[in-house]
Amino acid sequence: MKRFQPRHTRLMAALAAVMAVGLTGCAVSPQALTAQERQEVVKADRVLLTQQQEPVQGPVSLEEAMARAIKYNLDHRIKLMEAAVSQRQLDLSRTDLLPKLALSAGYNWRDNELASSSLSVLSGRQSLEPSTSTDRERSSADLTLSWNVLDFGVSYFTARQQADRVLVAEERRRKVLHLLMQQTALAYWQAVGAQRLEGKIDPVLQLSRQALEDSRKVEIEKLRSPLEALNYQRQLLDIVRQLEAVRDELSQAKPRLASIMNLEPGQSFTVAVPGAMQAPRISLPAAGMEEAALLRRPELVEAQYNERIGILETRKALARLLPGLEISVGGHYDSNSFLVNRQWGDAGLRVGWNLMNVLNASNIRGLAQAQLDVVRQQRLALNMAVLTQVHVARLDYQGRLKQFELVEQMNTVEQRILTYTRNAANANSQGKLEEIRASAAAMMSELRLYQSYGALQGAYGQLIATMGLDPLPQSVPAHDLKSLGEAVRASEQNWTKTMNPEGGA
Repeated sequence: MKRFQPRHTRLMAALAAVMAVGLTGCAVSPQALTAQERQEVVKADRVLLTQQQEPVQGPVSLEEAMARAIKYNLDHRIKLMEAAVSQRQLDLSRTDLLPKLALSAGYNWRDNELASSSLSVLSGRQSLEPSTSTDRERSSADLTLSWNVLDFGVSYFTARQQADRVLVAEERRRKVLHLLMQQTALAYWQAVGAQRLEGKIDPVLQLSRQALEDSRKVEIEKLRSPLEALNYQRQLLDIVRQLEAVRDELSQAKPRLASIMNLEPGQSFTVAVPGAMQAPRISLPAAGMEEAALLRRPELVEAQYNERIGILETRKALARLLPGLEISVGGHYDSNSFLVNRQWGDAGLRVGWNLMNVLNASNIRGLAQAQLDVVRQQRLALNMAVLTQVHVARLDYQGRLKQFELVEQMNTVEQRILTYTRNAANANSQGKLEEIRASAAAMMSELRLYQSYGALQGAYGQLIATMGLDPLPQSVPAHDLKSLGEAVRASEQNWTKTMNPEGGA
C-alpha cells in the first residue's frame, strides 16, 4: 500500500491537470478589439500603404504613371502575391512525390504491473502463474520509411495540376495588369485636362460674378427693365453653375490618378502635359486582331491550362482504380528490459486494392470526363466571347476616333469665336455677357476635347487589352520606375508595329 500511494498520487495529479486544461478551453469567450488596438492597426496600415515608394520628382509622365501603377498598385500586388502563393503550393506538392519518413517516440507509465496468466482450453484450468514481460515505465522510438506507388502516381498528377495553376495565376495577373493600364491612361488624360483648365476657370468665374453683381446694381437703380435684368442674371447664373460643376469634376481627376499610382491621398503632384494630342492609328485588319486575341488573351490561355488540369484530373481518377503497392523500411527501439533485442529493423511489402473503386469505376470515369467536357465547352464559349469583344472594341475605337476628330474641330471653332468676341467686346453689359458666354463655351469645348481624347485612349487601350498585348515585355532588366517606364515605352512601340503592320502612322 505504501508503494502504491505515490503512484496513485501522481496519477490523480495528472488527471487534475488534464481536467484543468479542458475547463480552461471551455471558458474561451469572444473578445472584441479595443479602440486602442484598432487605432494601432490603422496607424500601422497607413504606414504600410505607401512605404518604400520612390517619391514623385517633377511632373508625372504617362509612362511614369504606368510604371508606378505596375510597381505600387495594391490590386496588382495582390495578384503578384497570389502567383507567389501558387508557386509555394507547387513546391509543397513536389514533396508529396517523395517517400514518407515518419519518426515517432513515446513514454509509457502505469501504476501496476502489466501481468497476465494463461487458461487451458482443454481443462479450463489456469496453466501459468500471473507473469509480466513489460516494464511499468518504458520508452520507445520508431523511424519508418514508406513509399506507396499508387500515392506517388496520384501525387504526380496533382503536382502537374498545381504547376498549371501557377501559370493560371500568372495569366490572371496579366489580366489585372491590362485593366490597370487602361485605367491609368484614362485617369492620366483626365488629370491633364484638369491641370490645363484649373487655372482658367477662376478668372471666368470671377468675371461672371462681377457681371452678376453689376447687373443687380443696374436692377436696383432701375437702369433697365426688371425682366431684362433678370434674364441677364439667369444666363450668368447658368454659366456660373456650369463652371462650378466643371471645377468639381476636375478636382476629382488627380485623386483618381493618385489612387491608381498608390500615392498618399492628398499628395500634391503635377502631370506632364504633352505638346500635342496625336490620335493613335490602326491599320491591322479585323482578321489579324482575331488571331492575335485567340493566341494571347489571358482568359483563353487560362482556359487552355484549365483544360489541361481537367485532363490530368481524369488520369488521376483512373490511377485511383489501380491497386496500391507500399514498400516500407524501418528502425525501432524499445527500452523494455524484458526484450532480448531492444533495437531492430524491419522491411515490408504490402499490396492494397479498394475494390469499391473498381465496382464504381464507370461512375468515376464518367464524372472526370463530364468535368473535362464542361471545361472544353467553357473554352469554346470563351473563344466566341473574345472574338465578339475584339469586334466591339474595334468599332468602339473607330467611333471614338471620329468623335475626337469632330470635337477637335469644334474646339478650334470655339477658340476662334472667343478670340473674335474678346476683340469685339465693349464696355456695355451685353458685350461683357457675350465675352463671358464665349469664354465658358471655349472652356467647355476644351474640357470635352480632353475628355474625348481620354476616351479615345481608353478605347485604344481596350482594343490592345482585348488582343492580349502586354504592357510589359517578357523580361525587364530592373524594376525601378525608370526601367519600368522604358519597358512600357518599348511595349507601346511594339503595339504600334503590331497595329500597323504595313508601317502606317
